[in-house]
Amino acid sequence: MTTTRLTMAQALLRFLDAQYVSVDGVETKFVHGVMGIFGHGNVTGLGEALERRAGDLVYVQGKNEQGMVHAAAAYAKQKNRRQIWACTSSIGPGALNMVTAAATATVNRIPVLLLPGDNFACRQPDPVLQQIEAPSDYTVSAADAFKPVSRYWDRISRPEQLIAAARQAIRVLTDPAETGAVTLALPQDVQAEAYDYPDSLFEKTVHVIDRRPPSAEGLQLAAARIAASKRPLIIAGGGVHYSDATGDLAAFAEAFGIPVAETQAGKSALPWNHPLNLGAIGVTGSLAANRTAAESDLIIGIGTRYTDFTTSSKWAFQREDVSFLNLNVNGADSVKLGGEALVADAKEGLKALHAKLSQDGYQAAYEEGELAGLKAEWDREVDRLYAAEHPDGLSQTRVLGVINEVIPPSSVIVCAAGSLPGDLHRLWRAAEAKTYHMEYGFSCMGYEVSGALGVALAEPDREVYALVGDGSYLMMHSELVTSLQEGRKITILLFDNHGFQCIHNLQRSNGSDGFGNEFRRREEGTGRLTGEYLPIDFAAHARALGAKAYKAGTPEELRAALLQARQEPVTTLIEIPVVPGTNTDGYESWWRVEVPEVSVSSKVTEAQREMVARSKEARPY
Repeated sequence: MTTTRLTMAQALLRFLDAQYVSVDGVETKFVHGVMGIFGHGNVTGLGEALERRAGDLVYVQGKNEQGMVHAAAAYAKQKNRRQIWACTSSIGPGALNMVTAAATATVNRIPVLLLPGDNFACRQPDPVLQQIEAPSDYTVSAADAFKPVSRYWDRISRPEQLIAAARQAIRVLTDPAETGAVTLALPQDVQAEAYDYPDSLFEKTVHVIDRRPPSAEGLQLAAARIAASKRPLIIAGGGVHYSDATGDLAAFAEAFGIPVAETQAGKSALPWNHPLNLGAIGVTGSLAANRTAAESDLIIGIGTRYTDFTTSSKWAFQREDVSFLNLNVNGADSVKLGGEALVADAKEGLKALHAKLSQDGYQAAYEEGELAGLKAEWDREVDRLYAAEHPDGLSQTRVLGVINEVIPPSSVIVCAAGSLPGDLHRLWRAAEAKTYHMEYGFSCMGYEVSGALGVALAEPDREVYALVGDGSYLMMHSELVTSLQEGRKITILLFDNHGFQCIHNLQRSNGSDGFGNEFRRREEGTGRLTGEYLPIDFAAHARALGAKAYKAGTPEELRAALLQARQEPVTTLIEIPVVPGTNTDGYESWWRVEVPEVSVSSKVTEAQREMVARSKEARPY
């Protein structure tokens, strides 16, 4: 066996550079590159290896560890999980900054490889700068914090351990059912230690991502479940996109007259104007989808995790005889809501069901014109909201209407948190697949700008728009600078509503008078944050970072700014003041939020009674 003497860090990069995936015979280099921020825990190990022996791996310099992992996850999501970035940090705070983004990736089933620096394995300089000392367990370090948010975790405490660990890491990263964040903790001394690695470790390896077909028995049971239903409803989740099954979904729905509702991750699986697309479902759902869900006798979940927002905290399905059929490659997701499990790739499962039901001559039994009527009613409501004027300025829905009208239909919009995801899920008219990029598994504030960078890296020929509230922008905007550095333009549409208005609305709807959620000065006399709004010039801030920037206070100014931004060659920000509280809500949905049983406020206790009454109407599992 021939060997090559390399440091562990050099060997890791060489291994990653040789990994490929194959889906339907199409081969793709799996690891595009490494995003990193260097510190004493990785700069002389992995940093030296990237400088001298990176192979074809691209290096991108992050500006915030959490932000760069968000960018990496957004890239992988946009690539349907077939290409990833690795992310490296120093030990201690640098590593811990990645934990939130690791959880975001894992919750959303998105592959990202994390390479945090770690304490010295030899312990000679113990305790090293930024080391956490746990008196009861001296093996514990900051890198252990990744364990609960990683699908695979390992610590490479000897250079030869890399051989097994690297293969296990790639196994999980390429598994469509089990993928998520993978963490290899790299002690800084071990990164620099050499070993005679077998050359076979560095040979090109192609990992075939198989499309798991449904079992014959599972298919039979699933087809029987559909055949027995008269009013089925499909809920399309992110798995439809990751499986490249959007065309198969359309063909299936059209063949059997089954309407489709979309989750946040599934949105754009069908064009908004497809006659069977009833729009968003759940807490942030459309009236058409939510009314249909309440009256459906079968819910066919395809590639969905069934979060509480999708199911309206399990309240959305009101028929006593409603049942569930769950087509999912992930076994844990396939049994949710007590459903019939069809464990399979979404594309393969849809094809097999299509063939079986065609043989049986199945058709859904919706009344003639029923679905078209529901859809037309909802389209009129969206038109109304898109045109809604407000005496105090721009309403949020009016702004979205202008944006949806002006930007090209091939553009990708990116969002994650605040009130915007609800309005976008309900109202945004996505005409093409993969143009709606929403991180709503974790709804992680700060994802928007970083995620837009990741999408721009993945799809450089598309226009990419980050729709972000002022609160989320303030939390994390650092990768704006990286977009300038990399020459990957994004357009940031900043909705300035003076604070965390989404939670402010939730707070007040449950009995509060509003507390601690708006960006106001502390008021003399009361000592509370109830003074004037803080004046923040976001456009000036963006210009200071090197971006172009505009302000738009009217629909006409917004149209002009959007058109001008398209001509700019670099990242551009448009600051848009919107009237707080002008987002959408309701549409026959419910979300369970616990309210105190005891309060000095009668409004709170009344809200608590309403919550208890509504929870009794929801499914227990």
